[in-house]
Amino acid sequence: MHDSHGFNWLSKLAELTQQPIHVVTTVVVIALLMITTIIARAQLISYQQNKNEGLVPEKKLTFRNFFEIVAESLFGLCESVMSRHEAEHYFPVIGGLFVFIFSCNLLGLIPGFLPPTDNLNTTLALGLFVFLYYNYTGLKANGLSYLKHFLGPVLWLAPLMLVIELASHIFRPISLALRLRGNIMGDHVVLGIFSQLVPLVLPVVFYGLGLFVAFVQAFVFCLMTMVYISLSTAHDH
Repeated sequence: MHDSHGFNWLSKLAELTQQPIHVVTTVVVIALLMITTIIARAQLISYQQNKNEGLVPEKKLTFRNFFEIVAESLFGLCESVMSRHEAEHYFPVIGGLFVFIFSCNLLGLIPGFLPPTDNLNTTLALGLFVFLYYNYTGLKANGLSYLKHFLGPVLWLAPLMLVIELASHIFRPISLALRLRGNIMGDHVVLGIFSQLVPLVLPVVFYGLGLFVAFVQAFVFCLMTMVYISLSTAHDH
């Protein structure tokens, strides 16, 4: 698949595997996250074998400390949006989404790499996953009564409310996908243009902006996911 953004380090691998570049890049991100997680887990196990059982954090930044900082921050956000019980239950999914999306976004800041979230197929897949997951959690928490909220509170308005609610829910994954893809693509294009026009000093500003955009877009995606899960699992349908 041709990369319209220019040179890509993974283009040859994409040609060899006959897979689109965004698929190859996504697999690379997943592999790197798995390796990082294994290292962090190995460090945690070694710390737990000490007399303090790993309760005292290291003074310097390690894989373990990094994951703890990210996990604690995300869990605090989940608690502020959901109840503590829901946060404990759904945190693994929310945390996994954030780390994956943020890592994909960050890849676009490395010259010669294209972020997977620059491609609509990737962001639509993420949006579809969120759509299926929050509806699944709604059905699991409320049973078939979850479907009642699609019909509205008034019986004679049920046909109209059904159309409105279905349209609203269908638009959710689309809006998640378009927002994420549009912002990451725009940031990647701007960074590439200014890096070519003024290759010294000025790109540093846009790298900082790119880092901010990468974080915010992952944050917004997960925040909306938490809101959708919280609404679907509420017992006042």
